[in-house]
Amino acid sequence: MTIIIDGTVGANKAVVLDANGKLPAIDGSLLTTLNATQVTTGTIATARLDTGTTNGKVLVLDGSGNMPAIAATNMTGVSSATKSASDPTISTNPATGLGTKWINTTSGEIFILTDATTNENVWTSTGGTSGNVNPWQFQGTQYGYTACGATPTNTNIIDRFSFTSDGNAVDVGDALVARQAYGGTSGETYGFWSGGSPQTDDIQKYQFVATANSTLVGDLVGGTRDANAGCSSTTHGYTVGAGGGAVQNAIEKYSHSSDGNSTDVGDLLMNVSYAAGCSDPVGGYGYAVGSTSSNVIQRFSFSSDGNSTDVGDLQANRSGQAGASSTTHGYGMGGDATSTPGTNVIERFAFAASGNASDVGDLLNTNWAYVGHSSTTHGYASGGYTGGSPITVNVIQKVAFGSSGNATDVGDMTTVRYYPTGSHF
Repeated sequence: MTIIIDGTVGANKAVVLDANGKLPAIDGSLLTTLNATQVTTGTIATARLDTGTTNGKVLVLDGSGNMPAIAATNMTGVSSATKSASDPTISTNPATGLGTKWINTTSGEIFILTDATTNENVWTSTGGTSGNVNPWQFQGTQYGYTACGATPTNTNIIDRFSFTSDGNAVDVGDALVARQAYGGTSGETYGFWSGGSPQTDDIQKYQFVATANSTLVGDLVGGTRDANAGCSSTTHGYTVGAGGGAVQNAIEKYSHSSDGNSTDVGDLLMNVSYAAGCSDPVGGYGYAVGSTSSNVIQRFSFSSDGNSTDVGDLQANRSGQAGASSTTHGYGMGGDATSTPGTNVIERFAFAASGNASDVGDLLNTNWAYVGHSSTTHGYASGGYTGGSPITVNVIQKVAFGSSGNATDVGDMTTVRYYPTGSHF
């Protein structure tokens, strides 16, 4: 074979470098064992790549920088949003934990799980229509509020005390009128009360955290009353029973998010007065506990309007108890037992099943005409009536949820009082 050296590229010709010491353009289709790491410049046309969305293919973004449709069956570390026609609830317990996204396909609201505590989850709204979803309505994390009451003359003072550290209450505002014996409920940003003595049909609210007086926001449709109990759902306040006025067995509800009058949604089994109120938003029920002449524990639904049912009994007839709510149990603390001038018993009953209450501890003294508050860890009883001299007390006491035990003294209200109303934030 004759090798031709003439500086051109072709068959049987020697390859001659150019003036810059570079190879001329030649056909390299028969070259093998090339090391791709040595290719450091230039681009490879997409047409030269084996692209696609199946096994072994190179995935190429489209002209807008988006991925094509692919199966993500084997992808890990990716959390998709839950889509639902309704909002999550505090008892929505996703396996994906903190940071889980929830999209309401009806309202367009988007929630992020910011506190993953079983049955006490907090879903924070990213903005839209319905606001945050959290357990604050029936349990507080920061403060308890004690409003009005008799000293024995009626007072309009609104007190606040801390749940995070024991100590005395401070005066943070005034009610419109000095009253006693009315039902209190807790919304997300406001505390509410309704009725009261002197008898009225007023529904008032006062702002949590800020120092401010109460404002009138509506009326009870059933008329004037006092000695009514209060229960709180995640959206509404409920007033149940009464010691006066036109209706004594009514269950009425009013909105926590918009001002307005109450609506009549059902009846208790009997007329009750000075009952304790407990709330189970996890299960979706309110409870009217005891009465001046009854030991019955009654339950009614938050999710559908209707009458109450008998789900158990206290150990004796009670009135003027302090009602508190854990996530699993209702508590009735103290009260006026008909056979004695009062009791110091702390009774507890389960929300999940019908049954009677059991004795789980004692308050500091034998009183009644308390008001109750609920934190996430403790039930609180404020004030009270002794029947002796002095007839009123200003003690704030607490009992731990979840275990049997006696109450402890954690501070004092700004003034002695009985039959105040309570809420928590």
